[in-house]
Amino acid sequence: MALSPSFTRRNIVRAAAVVPFATIGGTAANSALRVGLIGAGGRGGSLARYLVKDKRARLVAICDVFDSQIEKAKKRIPIEDVKTYRDYRKLLASDDIDAVLIATPVYLHPEHLEAAVQAGKHVYVEKPAGVDVAGCRRVMKAADSAPRNLNLTVGFQQRYSPLYQKGKAMIEEAGPIRQAEAYFLKSQWDGNEPMSKRPTTELDKVREWKRWRHLYGGIIVETHCHNIDVLNWFLGGHPEKAVGSAGRTLLKTGDMNDHIAVTFDYADNVQATLNGSSIASPFFREVFERFHGAKMAVEVARGYLKYYPPEKGADPVVEVPPRNINVIAVEDFVTRVLDGKPENVGVRAAYSTLTAILGRMAADERREVTWEEMMKSA
Repeated sequence: MALSPSFTRRNIVRAAAVVPFATIGGTAANSALRVGLIGAGGRGGSLARYLVKDKRARLVAICDVFDSQIEKAKKRIPIEDVKTYRDYRKLLASDDIDAVLIATPVYLHPEHLEAAVQAGKHVYVEKPAGVDVAGCRRVMKAADSAPRNLNLTVGFQQRYSPLYQKGKAMIEEAGPIRQAEAYFLKSQWDGNEPMSKRPTTELDKVREWKRWRHLYGGIIVETHCHNIDVLNWFLGGHPEKAVGSAGRTLLKTGDMNDHIAVTFDYADNVQATLNGSSIASPFFREVFERFHGAKMAVEVARGYLKYYPPEKGADPVVEVPPRNINVIAVEDFVTRVLDGKPENVGVRAAYSTLTAILGRMAADERREVTWEEMMKSA
């Protein structure tokens, strides 16, 4: 029997809030989630490669302002018969796309997320929510206005890791948490990077966004927000205030710091320390969060879960994840859409980003800054 004219694919997507998406299309080809990629750089290409491994979804469109990035992405993924766009608004206007992966420069996240929600697309957008308070407020407004059937997922992948979930359950059972630590130490800059002028045109901003704070957010906002999201998650909310310091030891180009240290004050007099750096020894990388409870300590990372039993002198127990948590996060997004079980974490993600902005502000000014003061700084 033919579908009625009103039973369009867009209506099918909306109907998934009531009936699981995969049961509406009829065949595997019809029910596959059609996804468009906005931002075909390194991170966007990685997300797309994770997606195309899932037979329940198809990448049908790629958008980037640079043709060279589109061609690189097509070779890297790899994918055939994909539509290409230079204007993300034209991609979003297509009725042949159900969902989008957004991996554009950070300063564009609020604009692109807002447009995707208004277009009625399911959204997986990379972290963080934005570079400043105004951008985070825009994301929260868009999230609050989104139809209840739309998925709005942000790329804080630890939330979807079985080991992170297990670690949180363990520390809650052994709690209360007394203190927390977070580390993101890596080698990124060596001080010999080419100098660049502050970008003025839109294309220059896209080319140079990783060097300038108003486009990137700084290392704590763009990078260490992963740690901060875990701190907020395990500690049950955002901090009340922060104090810190930061500096430039090696980095000469742009205007960002290359290391930072912040102490956040959470509820119940619990403090969490963050130590982040982009100038660690060559090839060094250490990223984890550690929580000390009343009966045990738990350390969580993308590649392991380590917990210290309460028995005196007992060796720590280490578990490794079954699969790459980036892949798990994308697969979970597809599952939620197809099963008609949406999540909307826009506000939560904005709060984690705002916590990073609080830390940045405290470190820049080398004084204590409250949450209320930070929110009024926009």
